[in-house]
Amino acid sequence: MVSLRCRFAVASLRPGSASPQPQPLPAGRISLEASRAVMAPQVACCFPAVPLMVRELRIRPLRIPCPGGELQADLTVPVGADALVVFAHGSGSGRCSPRNRAVAEHLQRGALATLLLDLLPAAAVLPPQPARLLSLSRDNLLASVDWLARDPDLASLPLGLFGASTGAAVALEVAAQRPDRVQALVCRGGRPDLAFAALGLVRCPTLLIVGAADVDVLELNAWAAAHLRASHDLLVVPGAGHLFTEAGALETVAAASRRWFERQLCRR
Repeated sequence: MVSLRCRFAVASLRPGSASPQPQPLPAGRISLEASRAVMAPQVACCFPAVPLMVRELRIRPLRIPCPGGELQADLTVPVGADALVVFAHGSGSGRCSPRNRAVAEHLQRGALATLLLDLLPAAAVLPPQPARLLSLSRDNLLASVDWLARDPDLASLPLGLFGASTGAAVALEVAAQRPDRVQALVCRGGRPDLAFAALGLVRCPTLLIVGAADVDVLELNAWAAAHLRASHDLLVVPGAGHLFTEAGALETVAAASRRWFERQLCRR
């Protein structure tokens, strides 16, 4: 890891405030190769005291055609939704991932529809090569994004992607291949090193969220941030590991993701 001199910010959050406001600090030595890094507020106080709006939700299961069959998906659309966020899970997970569902539920309390899908058909045989698995997942997410663009009820919604772990690499590749469709991206504990060729091709604003205790993945994301040409932020959650199981850590991810998607996608 290369230690660089750069400016970074620490986010502070007071009860009742709408979002953390970065406060610049003097230049210092940090081991991040990112052009901009933000330290999240302490995870115990990540949500404002004001309760979120409760919205009526329209929920329906979907079967989305893909090259190898059909993908099972769960679509949730709040009444008056302004945008749609598609979730790309990591290896060994699926649309029922409790962490992704927790984030999705927080997005739904805003004006964001969510689509959680399995990146492989139910009867698919998993390839032994990890690279092949990522390739299949990418092709299926591409097929899903293209299918959504043809759906009369969903095509008009601005689209964002949320990728977790290896799913972040899949989301980065899809964002690079569909720059006119994907307008915002969030990666949680991602493996952007698995999508190195796509980093310079991503055009949408990208938020990288990493736990401070997930040291290896933090270094990978700092390295990736230095290679992204699109506008981007690197958010470091204090004390959090790779799975964000620490008290309040996942809530920090959810709140930051919602702010990012609302800022980039909801332009009313």
